[in-house]
Amino acid sequence: MCGIVGYIGNTPAGDILLKGLRRLEYRGYDSAGVAVKDSDNIAIEKKKGRIDNLDLESIITGNVGIGHTRWATHGKPSDENSHPFFDCSESLAIVHNGIIDNFVALKDELEKAGHNFSSQTDSEVIAHLVEEYYQGDLMDAVTKTVSKLEGSYAIVVMHRDHDALIFSRNQSPLVIGIGTEENLVASDVPALLDHTNEVKYLQDGDIGRITTEDVKIWNDKGLEVERETKVIKWSVEDAEKGGYEHYMLKEIHEQPKAIHDSFLGRLVEFNEVDFSKYDIDLINIISCGTSYHAGLVGKYIIEEITGIQCMLDLASEYRYSSSTEKYPFTIFISQSGETADTIGAAKEAKRRGCKTLAITNVLDSSLTREVDEVIYTQAGPEIGVAATKTFTTQLIVLYLIAIQLGLRKGKILIEQAETYRNELRRLPRRVEVLLNDVDAIQDISERVLADAGDIFFVGRNINYPVALEGALKLKEIAYIHAAGYPAGELKHGPFALLTNKTPVIAICIKDHTFEKMLGNIGEIAARESPIICVCQEEMELEKLCDEIVVIPEISPLFSPVLINVVLQLFAYYTAYNLGRSIDKPRNLAKSVTVE
Repeated sequence: MCGIVGYIGNTPAGDILLKGLRRLEYRGYDSAGVAVKDSDNIAIEKKKGRIDNLDLESIITGNVGIGHTRWATHGKPSDENSHPFFDCSESLAIVHNGIIDNFVALKDELEKAGHNFSSQTDSEVIAHLVEEYYQGDLMDAVTKTVSKLEGSYAIVVMHRDHDALIFSRNQSPLVIGIGTEENLVASDVPALLDHTNEVKYLQDGDIGRITTEDVKIWNDKGLEVERETKVIKWSVEDAEKGGYEHYMLKEIHEQPKAIHDSFLGRLVEFNEVDFSKYDIDLINIISCGTSYHAGLVGKYIIEEITGIQCMLDLASEYRYSSSTEKYPFTIFISQSGETADTIGAAKEAKRRGCKTLAITNVLDSSLTREVDEVIYTQAGPEIGVAATKTFTTQLIVLYLIAIQLGLRKGKILIEQAETYRNELRRLPRRVEVLLNDVDAIQDISERVLADAGDIFFVGRNINYPVALEGALKLKEIAYIHAAGYPAGELKHGPFALLTNKTPVIAICIKDHTFEKMLGNIGEIAARESPIICVCQEEMELEKLCDEIVVIPEISPLFSPVLINVVLQLFAYYTAYNLGRSIDKPRNLAKSVTVE
């Protein structure tokens, strides 16, 4: 969601802040603003809408500043609700990500004390609290302020009398960039990479200060701590479009490499988690959105390879569900590792006594500090809001986990494990084959899908969740109503919606459900709905379907990877033909860091 950038150094801050904010556009936003300090005062420029709306010529030249992209929670998108916020005397400015749960009570207290508010946001109370506590020591004022806050926050504060930025975080991501005679703070690494690849990830409760010369951090007990400096191995260029028109298309085409990177060094010896420490006879996978769909595929993978029963929960529901006497081994999946509902669910699982594992793409993200074990996907940076390669690499990790557990449980032998590993080795090349021949997908997207008002996706068994993910992608970026169903469920209600103007994308793989799937497709054809079949070979299907997209031959267990690439491309080219904002779809954010 919202993005923060802060800079202090020897270079004019304005352009650095704008460039950093643009690196964070993928998080989603509806307004933007910057505050810059010179030797005497602070100037703020903020506007509803895109970053390009900001007029930096009206901003003073200074070497200290903070910037923000806002995704509205409290208060509608508007100039006055945009960040940064001043205090009453315009002596200090703040930016904030997160939600302050007790802001109504705090605002009431502050207004009674004489403070005047200029917005409807929860964030503005932070500026006035710091003003209330400020007696010349900015760090002390911020420390007292955060002690009053309930909820989630990442905060950066600047004051006209101090050549420093003060920061704090709780349940919202914040990372420090270590430069040469300059230091930075941001919500995410891409905003820092033009200046440094050395970063420190902050932990909940951390509060600190950056100056031109140094970084100081104190934990929630008031003790000065040294957070480990990490070296980021990917560059700014890795996060650029690389000649593709959109980040999403680039990231779809990066999937062969992402798949390879995610199993590299892990196929024969997958030692990142010692599963022998755990008595695993029941697994629960908890996640949100696309990661939930990956978990659904994972259920089929795990149960097929290991024989271990696997359950699924949406993170937002699990947190408020009733506890049971069972303590399943619980796997949390989150692209960013900052999804608020998933982090909350991990805390709840720990409270219930479950052993926990996180699958995420982001080093040292908040989720990783709430679990017993962590496995990182190796997708690299993903800028497009709609998840593509991160979903695929989540599946790769789930295959690796299942193979390891299957061997440990004695459900599979070494020979069967090697067969599965060979299927994984073949995946990058098979995805490349798909990506090198997209003419049919482009044609169908333009001719059939772009004019549709409603689209159904159907599949069976392991490809039912792939149908859900395909429908989600189309909704996210093409803004077309789409729904995914198990194919056998259409007759239990959804058939009422089928017309000759309702395309159905049917996933039909040569597995134990194949004959039943043929019957389902025949039922759809009888309702005269246009049928687009994604399959391994045409055979009987060309008589039933209007359009066919053939994927390379592969074991049914591994077919979701290839089929999902096809559905990603359908979504992309449909959105492209409709002129949608593909990388930054309306109302959506890359990381949902609030509940």
